[in-house]
Amino acid sequence: MKSSGLLHTSVPQYWRTAGDLDLAVTTSGDVPAMDVTRAVRAIGRVLRRHHLDAATRVRVTAPADADQATVVQANIRCQGIATRVQVTGPGGFAVTFAAERLDRQLARMTTTQPRDWPDPARPPLAAVTEPRPIVRRKRYVLMKCSADEATAVMDAMDYDAYLFVDEESGVDTVVYRGDPLGARRAAHHAAVSLLAPPRAVTALPHLVDSASAPVLDDDKAAIMLCDNGLPFVFYTDPESGRGRLLYRRYDGDLTLVTPR
Repeated sequence: MKSSGLLHTSVPQYWRTAGDLDLAVTTSGDVPAMDVTRAVRAIGRVLRRHHLDAATRVRVTAPADADQATVVQANIRCQGIATRVQVTGPGGFAVTFAAERLDRQLARMTTTQPRDWPDPARPPLAAVTEPRPIVRRKRYVLMKCSADEATAVMDAMDYDAYLFVDEESGVDTVVYRGDPLGARRAAHHAAVSLLAPPRAVTALPHLVDSASAPVLDDDKAAIMLCDNGLPFVFYTDPESGRGRLLYRRYDGDLTLVTPR
């Protein structure tokens, strides 16, 4: 494993273990080598505890501002299912938080229990701010599935919202955790979203929003998100008629998810 010293560059660095685990760590920013060592040891212990030898990728991103939090993300396949956790914390503590969250996530994946919500370990990124830029645009072929399956993906990937194509209605839909009693879903055409009756998601009710997603361009969606202190905005693009999901990143800037 590459080690020693501090990384004084924003260019991503790639660190790979030489042991029995297929575990690699990518760093961005001034990440101390000790934090990489912590990540390898802590995540490695979690993988061994759950008897997993699947390829695991960890990304540690140090903030440009020392007063901000470090972001740690870990991705692995558990029982053939893509699984992810993402947390923040000060310095090396973020790595410990990520390992603990991954441990809980892997344990939960073997049961039918839903993810805890509200989540005291990771509150929603919701705050009234000045308008922030959209710094990343992700284009995906959206998964066509049921709302139950979309919710399972959302929980496995540690998302707060997930954009998909509802298999019953055929329209772009979002599921999200917005209620302690269960998941919610909204479609960009409300009349269509109400066609399918609510169904249980891991023994919790699945609530349906009755209002249509607003028709907005990207700039207006960003203003709505920031002015109202929202963690995300689901809306309909006026040109394509497709649903879009705009959400806030840990650094305060925005990411846009669009169908391809």
